Amino acid sequence: MDCQLSIITPVYNGEKWIKNCIESVISQKCPQAEHVIIDGGSTDATCQIIKEFAAKYPHISWSDIKQRGQVLAMNSGIKMARGKIIGFLNVDDFYEADVFNRILGLIRTLKEPALLVGNLYIWDDKTKKKRLFRPGKLSLDAMLLGPRINMHPVNPSSYFYHKTLHDMIGLYDPQFDYNHDLDFIIRAVKVANVKYVDEIWGNYYIHEQCKTFYSTKTGLMKKVDDKVVRWNISKLPLKTRYYYLLRYWVANNKIYQKLPVGKASLRKILSHLKIIK
Repeated sequence: MDCQLSIITPVYNGEKWIKNCIESVISQKCPQAEHVIIDGGSTDATCQIIKEFAAKYPHISWSDIKQRGQVLAMNSGIKMARGKIIGFLNVDDFYEADVFNRILGLIRTLKEPALLVGNLYIWDDKTKKKRLFRPGKLSLDAMLLGPRINMHPVNPSSYFYHKTLHDMIGLYDPQFDYNHDLDFIIRAVKVANVKYVDEIWGNYYIHEQCKTFYSTKTGLMKKVDDKVVRWNISKLPLKTRYYYLLRYWVANNKIYQKLPVGKASLRKILSHLKIIK
């Protein structure tokens, strides 16, 4: 098989979803794609289900690293991947039809390393309804305002990128187990050739057992978002570091709503800080 695209799935005790996840990749009918599955030491029937599929389908490879932690599994999958292009599919998510061939056609037109971003549906566990999600601006300036102001791509089923991007920015950072995707996107937009395509590629399922549900309900997500953005700002050159910290603080605390200055002067300040146009 001429492998061009590697889809990586980290999983731990995912017997409820792993079959549908694997079949989502199979249904793409893309001979240039492989599916790399990294199990983090599951104690349920996950590994048995993976083995059964891997015995039938040569595009599936898998490893049991016996270490819990989504980021560790993701990084292991990147090291195993043979394709030039990387995509991640969480075990409880799935793709729209014929996405892979579309991605391979689009990314060939972009200078490497490229980050290709589309839209997705977000599914609610209780209502079973879906809503369309489009990401915010994919520039460093916009990303460093934080997701409360400018939303980053929230699920990897909606973006793909050249594997060589990791040669420039490193792997996923284990310190951000809850919001490694935001950290990755911020680092990626610094160096990647970023292209947004207004098409629906992925489906993101939020349910009571996923980390996003827990972290949002407990308020942990906001704290982690803040940590990720401030960490990335701290890595900027000293001359620009305080400028971005000021922008982030003003925008996220909405202090500008209380400033005792005229509207024209306020708009000029916010425009200079790139919080508004």
